[in-house]
Amino acid sequence: MSAVPRSEKAERPSGRFRRMLDRLSSSQQDLESEELQEDSQASGCTRISDCNDRQIVKVTGTLRTVTLRPRAGVPALEAELFDGTAPLDVVWLGRRSIVGIEPGRKLIASGRIAMSHGRRVLFNPKYELRPLGKE
Repeated sequence: MSAVPRSEKAERPSGRFRRMLDRLSSSQQDLESEELQEDSQASGCTRISDCNDRQIVKVTGTLRTVTLRPRAGVPALEAELFDGTAPLDVVWLGRRSIVGIEPGRKLIASGRIAMSHGRRVLFNPKYELRPLGKE
């Protein structure tokens, strides 16, 4: 007598009910990450986790942190952009502040990815601030 394992689909409800259960059982961070990934896909941008060294990309996400940190004696405004898949350090060299660049703000950035200490970095990117009403 052999036992035939039931497929996973037979055990899990599908459709709207399943999505509702998933949303109720997910953490706030998971929900925000999912929303950011959907926004990135809808805007036609590359997912940060898919970006490779020396690749020219267009990414979108939310700024988690913004700090002023000198690099080689030059002021540098650094921000961490997160799109739900991975973080990306965005650095504007020679800038102490930029109007609108603040934590929680959504933006689209484009430029060439570099790797620094195992992290993805975008230096002096072209950027577009997303309208506040879209947040």
